[in-house]
Amino acid sequence: MTLLLWAGMLTMTLIGALSSWMLKLASGDLRPARLIRNWHLWAGAAGYLCAAVINIWVLRHMDLSVVLPMTALTYLWTLLLARLFLGESLDRWRIGGVTAILVGVVLIATT
Repeated sequence: MTLLLWAGMLTMTLIGALSSWMLKLASGDLRPARLIRNWHLWAGAAGYLCAAVINIWVLRHMDLSVVLPMTALTYLWTLLLARLFLGESLDRWRIGGVTAILVGVVLIATT
């Protein structure tokens, strides 16, 4: 895997996590008239679109059986963003779960 593909993979997963964070912020007021004007909704949607385009590019050059498990890196970014910006707690179960996922990602990436 080339450095550029790795960078694409990391960027794609980080953008996906940031997009989820934006949608979480948009979920504060679900009244349609307010939601449609909420910039967090549009930022989240645009982020997902960008991540999808990067995903398509990465898939063009790599096996699906490698790319899809690698998208699990999104869980790491999400855990960090939720802690840093939403004040969510990090207990040992969450950290252990994400660690187990990342071990699996490393095993797949090194085969």
